[in-house]
Amino acid sequence: MVKNYMEQVVNELLPTVMEKYPDLKWDSDCVSDIKAIALNNLRPRYVATQKGEVYVKVDTISAQAKAKILSEITKAAEIVKQNPRNKNHIEDMD
Repeated sequence: MVKNYMEQVVNELLPTVMEKYPDLKWDSDCVSDIKAIALNNLRPRYVATQKGEVYVKVDTISAQAKAKILSEITKAAEIVKQNPRNKNHIEDMD
């Protein structure tokens, strides 16, 4: 089965970004939008074998790679925060 390993990395790093945005309601629509935007701005890393997954995992574990991925997730969260599907995605902070 072919999969984009970057999806797994985004899923693993997303909670770090979620902590920075307590005013966002992290429902499934919001999370899906953030993941889609981030993944569209990251290089896909397709794997079809366990060996391929190990190779890609080593490549994405560097501090520089993680910083790039976190940056793209953060940018995506900002986009969703500024343009939510519905206005209920942002809690009233008054």
